Amino acid sequence: MKLLQEYFKDLTEEQLSQFKKLESLYIDWNSKINVISRKDIDELYLRHVLHSLSIAKLISFKENTTLLDVGTGGGFPGIPLAILFPNCNFHLVDSIQKKINVVNIVVEELDLKNVKTSCCRVEKINDKYDFVVSRAVTNMKDFVSWIKYNINKKSFNDFKNGVLYLKGGDLKKELIGFKNVKTYELSDFFNEDFFNEKKVVYLPIKYKIKN
Repeated sequence: MKLLQEYFKDLTEEQLSQFKKLESLYIDWNSKINVISRKDIDELYLRHVLHSLSIAKLISFKENTTLLDVGTGGGFPGIPLAILFPNCNFHLVDSIQKKINVVNIVVEELDLKNVKTSCCRVEKINDKYDFVVSRAVTNMKDFVSWIKYNINKKSFNDFKNGVLYLKGGDLKKELIGFKNVKTYELSDFFNEDFFNEKKVVYLPIKYKIKN
């Protein structure tokens, strides 16, 4: 929590309370259902919460922004972002029912009114959103093919609507063919070694893929 407060100094009392509850909730449920790797659970705030919130270092979503979290797993990045942006609406999707079950419990315990969930493949989702977020569920080309019809055309945030993708390593080869794609180094926002080589990949709605 100290780490979280260091980088996000304007959290309300309600947000601080919600973020604090995450630890006990995930430790409890992770002992029953492995939704977070065992080695990561002790560093929940660094490796999952703060990593999820790195998107907020890039963009502050305006009220009524809609976001789709694809392959949310245990609820990341969707749940931390939903806490940080209570006036935005989040749809968390994963194809594994036991993970969505845990997400539903966390959402209920935190009383997050701005989150809904679905257990399905994202290709089954027909709604449209301002942004699609995710944490490295697959390569970028496949990911975009899954969600290219789920993005609203009309933008009202400081960034044009599109994809905000958390991923690490050398992405040059993977991103060849994407026009207007931008990568942001998380080490520019956070001092911890964990964030070295980790990035937010931003792909606006108007993209072109070379053959």
